[in-house]
Amino acid sequence: MKLIIFYSLLTICLVAPSMTQAQDVYGKLSQEFLLSVRYDEDTQSKEDSLANVSPEVLSQELNTEAKKKAFWLNIYNAYVQRILKENADLFEKRSQFFNSKQIKIAGETLSLDMIEHGIIRSSQVKIGMGYIGKLFPSKYEKQFRLEKVDPRIHFALNCGAKSCPAVAYYTADRVDDELERAVRGYLKSECEVKDGEVAVPMLFSWFRGDFGGKKGIKEFLIKYDIIDNTDYKISFIEYDWTLQLGQYTDL
Repeated sequence: MKLIIFYSLLTICLVAPSMTQAQDVYGKLSQEFLLSVRYDEDTQSKEDSLANVSPEVLSQELNTEAKKKAFWLNIYNAYVQRILKENADLFEKRSQFFNSKQIKIAGETLSLDMIEHGIIRSSQVKIGMGYIGKLFPSKYEKQFRLEKVDPRIHFALNCGAKSCPAVAYYTADRVDDELERAVRGYLKSECEVKDGEVAVPMLFSWFRGDFGGKKGIKEFLIKYDIIDNTDYKISFIEYDWTLQLGQYTDL
């Protein structure tokens, strides 16, 4: 009996690492896909793998908020860069570009809007400013969406415009630290403080509910050392929608 138990424990020890590694296949693939886009390498095989994985397998792997966050940030950013590098004219009709179903992941053809607002923002209505959730999200959306909105994602998503945050690749085991760095870097470069007023990126206005309203925005700015109290008046900087691809950074 002792010998059987010994061999059982030994088998578990030998098998466990490979199981853990297998569970991170598609998270790593999302990183490799983004890097391939960045360095102008062929991406077809990676896109095929992401398209053909079963929803069940992908869902089992993306079993934490960190894994979901890193995976979908990479997918969104990679596809924006890849699609617009192939056809920059699509950006002239931005509403149509973001709403078009053109990205296949786990058997489902998705739009950029669904990835951002449905999955990453946990079933929020696009024009609801973070105050209106979807009444009837799809089964797929409910299967893969994050449990709650993390406002830091707004400083990680790049839609192709000049005013967008830089593109970095995110990893499940470090995504929290990576997002912190992304936020600090973007706010430091974009916010303007003068005479009791702080001018902030328009992202804060479009998604103010994600930050907890005006009070939440001020607390967010205090947290990241942009202002030191809540007495500052807030103004919003006009967004520059000029197409600018290739804004990469390393975190």
